[in-house]
Amino acid sequence: MTKNNNVDTTRRNFLKLTGLGGAALCLGFYFPADGVPTLVTPAELTDAEIELCPWIIINPSGKVTIVNHRAEMGQGSYHSVPQIVAEELEVDMNDINVIFAIGNEKKYGGQVTGGSSTIRSSYKNLLKLSAASREMLIAAAATKWNVSIADCYAASGNVIHKPSGKKAHYGELALAASKLPVPKEPKLKKISEYKLIRKPLKRIDTPLKTNGSLIFGLDKRIPGMLFASVERDPRYFGKVKSFDATGALKVPGVKKVFKVEMGYYDYKREGVAVVADSTWAALEGRKALKVEWDSSSFKHWSSPEIFKTQNNLLHSQEGMILKTQGNPTEILAQSSKKLDVVYQTPYQSHVAMEPINCIAHHKGDSIEIWGPIQAPGWIQDDISKQFKIDKEKVIVNMTFLGGGFGRKAMIDYPSEAVSVSKILGGPVQVVWTREDDATLGPFRPGISYRCEGMINNGKIEALKFRMAGQNNDHWRGGPKDKPNRSTSEGFLKPYYESIKNLSIADVLFETTIPTSFWRSVYASTNGFAYESFIDEMAHEARKDPLDFRREHLQEERCQKVIDKMEEVSGWKNRAKNEGYGVAITECFNSTVGHVVKVSKNIQGGVKIDKVWAVMDCGWYVNPDIIHAQVEGSIVMGLGAATTHQITFKDNVVEQHNFYDYPMPRINEIPLIEVYIIDNDADAGGVGEPGLPPFAPALTNAIFDLTGKRIRTLPFKLSDVY
Repeated sequence: MTKNNNVDTTRRNFLKLTGLGGAALCLGFYFPADGVPTLVTPAELTDAEIELCPWIIINPSGKVTIVNHRAEMGQGSYHSVPQIVAEELEVDMNDINVIFAIGNEKKYGGQVTGGSSTIRSSYKNLLKLSAASREMLIAAAATKWNVSIADCYAASGNVIHKPSGKKAHYGELALAASKLPVPKEPKLKKISEYKLIRKPLKRIDTPLKTNGSLIFGLDKRIPGMLFASVERDPRYFGKVKSFDATGALKVPGVKKVFKVEMGYYDYKREGVAVVADSTWAALEGRKALKVEWDSSSFKHWSSPEIFKTQNNLLHSQEGMILKTQGNPTEILAQSSKKLDVVYQTPYQSHVAMEPINCIAHHKGDSIEIWGPIQAPGWIQDDISKQFKIDKEKVIVNMTFLGGGFGRKAMIDYPSEAVSVSKILGGPVQVVWTREDDATLGPFRPGISYRCEGMINNGKIEALKFRMAGQNNDHWRGGPKDKPNRSTSEGFLKPYYESIKNLSIADVLFETTIPTSFWRSVYASTNGFAYESFIDEMAHEARKDPLDFRREHLQEERCQKVIDKMEEVSGWKNRAKNEGYGVAITECFNSTVGHVVKVSKNIQGGVKIDKVWAVMDCGWYVNPDIIHAQVEGSIVMGLGAATTHQITFKDNVVEQHNFYDYPMPRINEIPLIEVYIIDNDADAGGVGEPGLPPFAPALTNAIFDLTGKRIRTLPFKLSDVY
């Protein structure tokens, strides 16, 4: 940071100073009339505020604060939850404050932001509570004026008496309304009556991110806080054999160096913490630290051995059956014309733009945590158990997350921060480096699939899938004698109606490498194997791949998705010198289809020309957010398919940062068109389902163009001929 003319010229201050000028004008962001969006925190609310329900707080001045009970990591909950509430409450989005809830499952229900669950698990409740609050405010006004409720209506944060024109803002009515009984069945609007929902409203957090006022976990500060960086075993679960802190303690600003332990469910990780008066000093002190590790108590894996072992298991074991119908094993065993192939997907890191960080203050009889956290309830459960403190005394404050993708739902980094704080005796922020984040996991598991199938009379007669990959549930104590519950994730349910002989099985495979959720979880890998193999079956049947899926997906919603894919992509009119690929997957109650178009690159290999994505997520909130999430999913899927992977040598990750784990560049992103199927079905997920179809649609397109079938990810587009 430098100073000039008494103005701090940090990046954040620069954004604050310039965000209302050229950026606002050029980018077209909306700013409230005073030009400065407000970011209210729970501590800034006063005793005068009236809570009509856990999501709605009204100030006597009439200002409405809406509580977002889920994390905001870019997926849009900070906007979407208020957009739902504002619709039925009848308030304007420009006139509200939004705050994050603290971790409190008794009050808000589940608060895990994962599985694309924020809207689909809570929208009905949010609509009902908001409508009930509106009716209570109207009833309070009618009583105040001694008029009929039927003659009153709500609009823009006011209740209005239609015959006389009398008006009262919600702040004047909130106290009286809060004393009324809550309507059990408030009248909800029809979709056709929505003023806000299903409208492409500009996100209310965009100005905050643009002008520098938004607080991510890394930005959070509390009084008396110190900073820490932790050296950890690169093989994950080794023990600290010895350490020498002499060099670290010589670094200016370094206060203490000590051994620390973090919980990872039933496992423990050891490390050496360097505590200082700044993050920079802690990092410099850590560089001077010398640690000797004992990692001899567990097997060390390398990538070639991992996938060789998986392949051997797939060809020697039947696995644990998750789903089965008919007699696929017997039919395939007797067939001389079956397809029998193996697909393989790599380990992947989350590499969210904001690296892992957490502030913790162990106060003796209570613990308070601040940071980018996807699952406050899980953190409370784990910290309560580890540190033997009542769950109600574990306070979890959520900040904005600079990306999460499942990584920030884990319990390890808050556990580590609490451990450091307990030893230190005060508040501390533990910050992971990019290299820590990339190398220490947990990772998306690398998985191999054996796919067998047979065609009869142009349709699938029998299909058999076996999956060998680490089961994320095992890290959380899940049973090892039962199949991975996500083995079928991504595979469309209507296939079960059309394929009479079908089995999906999980072959147990474990390593000492920690794994966990990654965007779209197992659908991101299952979708590649299953939809690529469906494509192989279509070509075996000598059928058009889209028509082949239409024949096997005899369900109205799937048919509408297919119709839309065919329409927008011009599928029937594709040229001979272009490759078109299709894939359709389902996860988190949403169905998404992709069509990818590729062509020869004059510089060698192939290039992706365009992607058409069609999403059926049922009831939805904001089409702009859906477009953004599907586009982001496609970019992330592109990276996982063609530019990066995590590999291991002797149980140590070989990638470290973006220079050897490269992200797709903007010039590598194809044109993307996103289409939403309108219906009134229950809400499905949005943030994750847009990813799984991309990789198979891409490789299916490459096959269509070149005749080369790609069964192992990642691959380089420039190497395809």
